[in-house]
Amino acid sequence: MDEKLKIKISIADRVYPLTVELSQEEGLRSASKKIDVMIKQFEENYAVRDKQDVLAMCALQFASQSEQKQIDNAIDGEATIERIKKINALLDQYLDN
Repeated sequence: MDEKLKIKISIADRVYPLTVELSQEEGLRSASKKIDVMIKQFEENYAVRDKQDVLAMCALQFASQSEQKQIDNAIDGEATIERIKKINALLDQYLDN
């Protein structure tokens, strides 16, 4: 059983206390840093009214990246399946001879 860890994550100048698995800590801290970097970039490059607007833009950015990775992986998966089918066909021909 993984050990639970109490941590505090800061996002957009707010602190969120969390209880997480030890194995999740590094990922959560990295994600919060990326969010804060993205917030600063949006605030510097766009006229935003408040933090909620910036957080919504961050959420959209991360969600679109995740969706694009799934799309890319599906396309790569289809190409891999086609290559495997071709290899199987060549092996069948070789073994039949």
